[in-house]
Amino acid sequence: MSKLSYKTVSANKNTVTKEWVLVDADGQTLGRLASKIAMLIRGKYKPNYTPHVDCGDNVVVINAEKINLTGKKWTDKSYIRHTGYPGGQRSLTATEMFEKEPTRLVEKAVKGMLPKNILGSALFRNLYVYAGAEHNQTAQAPKAINLNDLK
Repeated sequence: MSKLSYKTVSANKNTVTKEWVLVDADGQTLGRLASKIAMLIRGKYKPNYTPHVDCGDNVVVINAEKINLTGKKWTDKSYIRHTGYPGGQRSLTATEMFEKEPTRLVEKAVKGMLPKNILGSALFRNLYVYAGAEHNQTAQAPKAINLNDLK
């Protein structure tokens, strides 16, 4: 009697194949863009996805200054931080943060969708966001992808 034997293959940092991916944020909605970027960074589109391993791609986002927010989020959405001193709670609206540094909106949205642990911190370092169309990762030759083709 022959038995079929299936082994679950778990990826590790030696067997993972990481690629460089270029994403154009021109005209994209912030949350929908961020969720797909987070899945690319996490590696969930790969067949050898392993939850406790950094098996995702390095993602370069260009044109972060051309993102969209729906509804009244430009004025109503607030980003809260604390200085660490008593009474030190500060808040910025999405418009104020966008004028200060447009890349930070995309970075905060993606970071909020990654795990809140050491792995999430390591995954966040695989994200490179640029406000304009030029980026510093030309030596890595990132492959441009269309986010609308991803599920």
